[in-house]
Amino acid sequence: MRVGRRGADHCTRRRMYRVKQSERFDLIDRIARELQNRFKAYEINAYLRAFGVDIIETDEPISSKHVYAKSILAGEPLDVVLKIADDLNMNVSALVAGASLPPKNWEGTTAFRLFVSHVSADKDKAIRLRTCLEAHSISAFVAHEDIHPTKEWEQELLRALTTMDACLAMHTKGFAASNWTQQEIGFAVCRGVKIISFKMGEDPTGFLSRRQALLRNSRGAEAIAVEIDKLLAEDPLTKEKLATAKRARRGGTPFDEDIPF
Repeated sequence: MRVGRRGADHCTRRRMYRVKQSERFDLIDRIARELQNRFKAYEINAYLRAFGVDIIETDEPISSKHVYAKSILAGEPLDVVLKIADDLNMNVSALVAGASLPPKNWEGTTAFRLFVSHVSADKDKAIRLRTCLEAHSISAFVAHEDIHPTKEWEQELLRALTTMDACLAMHTKGFAASNWTQQEIGFAVCRGVKIISFKMGEDPTGFLSRRQALLRNSRGAEAIAVEIDKLLAEDPLTKEKLATAKRARRGGTPFDEDIPF
């Protein structure tokens, strides 16, 4: 038997993913079967409790570990279900369309998620820009800084690419020759997200060569952050997500310009 959890953030967490209920229950069923195969009954309780699942111990024997696990997980928030599936090394993306866990630094964020593609030699510039973007409700992912030591590099990188709202390409020297940055841009192009090319010494190439680039023009990171915010606020692909992020930052209050004079 289980005690259902409720809280102010329960619905917020559920809205992080667009998943059909049929897909959700199918994933829970697969998790339950995996738990049945791997663990003994008492181990299932200990395992699920590690993810914050509330369980009341009972002396009643468990006739079916599969049914028991399904009943416990049925009312859990989707983000918890996804974390358990990920821990069990299940391919969530292949099982549930549109469901993907964010990287560690984007977990629970309401900010606009911007992936910063850069070469490792210029990570200091990317980190500086990330700091300046925070004031605009934009959370920038800088791989060389944001991938936690306990997380696998490629896994976190793919999570960021899969859950980003937009991509910023920092065209510093060596960007076009980097296999990593070219794969990141290719990923963004295939997903159809907004891509901003930021020219910092090297011209955009390939798919990005036809796009108008953001020029540095001797400006500092603060001014560039303002320009990025403006570009995202004006683009149909990103303006609503950015506006939502800014409302969330202010606790849901409307923009000043939306208030009648």
